Amino acid sequence: MSSPFPRPTRLVAVAAAFALSLTLAACGGGDDKSGSGTPDSQPVSGGTKLAALWPLTGEPVTGATPQRPVLVTKIDNSSASRPQVGLSKADLVTEELVEGGITRLAVFYYQRLPGTAGPVRSMRASDIGIVKPAHADIVASGAAPPTLRRLKANDITFYDGGGPGYYRDSSRIAPHNLMVHMKELAASLKDKKAVVPASYLPWGKDSDFTGVAKATKINATFSRSSTTSWSFEGGKYVNTNSNAADGDRFKPDNVLVLRVREGDAGYLDPAGNKVPETLYFGKGPALLFHNGQLVRGTWTKKSRKHPVTLSTAAGPLKVPAGHTWIELVPIDKDGGRVTFQK
Repeated sequence: MSSPFPRPTRLVAVAAAFALSLTLAACGGGDDKSGSGTPDSQPVSGGTKLAALWPLTGEPVTGATPQRPVLVTKIDNSSASRPQVGLSKADLVTEELVEGGITRLAVFYYQRLPGTAGPVRSMRASDIGIVKPAHADIVASGAAPPTLRRLKANDITFYDGGGPGYYRDSSRIAPHNLMVHMKELAASLKDKKAVVPASYLPWGKDSDFTGVAKATKINATFSRSSTTSWSFEGGKYVNTNSNAADGDRFKPDNVLVLRVREGDAGYLDPAGNKVPETLYFGKGPALLFHNGQLVRGTWTKKSRKHPVTLSTAAGPLKVPAGHTWIELVPIDKDGGRVTFQK
């Protein structure tokens, strides 16, 4: 099945009020660099004023927010994806477990767009909990019928491989060769209005973060066949086994590991593997890595559509503003493990 392209606008109210009013410089958003122009007042959770903070980084907005929704591109994260394209322009990345023990990336674009992103792969039911708090639309190659039904039931708009911007890269092997010109796709949505989402994470300042343990090496193990490794270098976290080219890697300020339960999506992939579903709601242990240090806490998410909150025994835990990679690592009984070194 595929979606109509473009699909109708769908606006979803968010429970928490988001924005403050700011007097902002007159410029447009949504590309590598903001262009000149007059900022328009557009819908924001809780009102119609311009956003104070970028929702996916927590950084101050210095211009108008884009006149389009957040776009979440599903990108292959297997060895066959090399080189991944477009990660360096992302605001935020979430890594999730899929069938066969491998992972897939949900790559969030809002402040900037890459020229090209990919390889683009299909959606999972796990994506519902990932994209709903951001009012995001999904850019993907499609999905299995049970997943499509659930995405539509949750009022999630998606743009599949038959729409504007998509093409096949002849230098790659199918199905790892579907790419998308993100700016072309975004241009096709110019008449689509969107609510600026509330803050995706509980943003704070560097001074809000007090690490309790040194941690410059991180290993997030999703399965026996999939571990994502990080090294803190030069003030950023570097994915040392990334599938992206050196000049196109996403180098976050924060690595946020959330331990999650895995359920059964209720169908098999073409190879006969059970398709897991990350149950991204409820609560569980959280590990926040920043500036080469670690704070342990608890994450809470009331439902798939709600944003995640973080806390420690001392009170709320805030994520320092900047770029963040979220690791949705299964709990131990589901094969997940997290280790770190000084």
